[in-house]
Amino acid sequence: MSGNSRARTVVIHDGTPIPKIGGVVGIISAGTADIPVAEEARVVASEMGCETITVYDVGIAGIHRLIPEIQKLKAMMLGAIVVAAGREGTLPTIVSGLIDVSVIGLPVSIGYEAGCEGKAALLAMLQSCSTIAVVNIDAGFVAGAYAARIANMVAAAGKQEKMNDRKKGS
Repeated sequence: MSGNSRARTVVIHDGTPIPKIGGVVGIISAGTADIPVAEEARVVASEMGCETITVYDVGIAGIHRLIPEIQKLKAMMLGAIVVAAGREGTLPTIVSGLIDVSVIGLPVSIGYEAGCEGKAALLAMLQSCSTIAVVNIDAGFVAGAYAARIANMVAAAGKQEKMNDRKKGS
């Protein structure tokens, strides 16, 4: 059994190492208050055999911090990205417009009273003009699992493509 107090999760397993399937999931948080929900998504994606890469506190209030991180993420062969954001929830839309990877918007209930406990972020994400998938408020488990499934499928397709290329070359 292992715990992650930051993610407020506990993982129970028999000690067998988790096989790394090859999927790579990026986890982004807009602000520091969004990190616990983002960490929940990271734990789940890791438990599903993915490598995870985290970029925290790069919200639109300091968007200059996001751009260099996106450049780094582009080089990492990501299969999917989870973007946790509260308040007005615009970060997933921006990330989707900057990188060609499946983006899962994860609305977070943290924020000021006008955010209505995450409803403002949820509604903003649902109305995104960029292509994103959206999970429910504070649903880090669902976002991490969905991202891991996508990333593992992308990795498997890449392995299959390499095998097919080798067969053609021989």
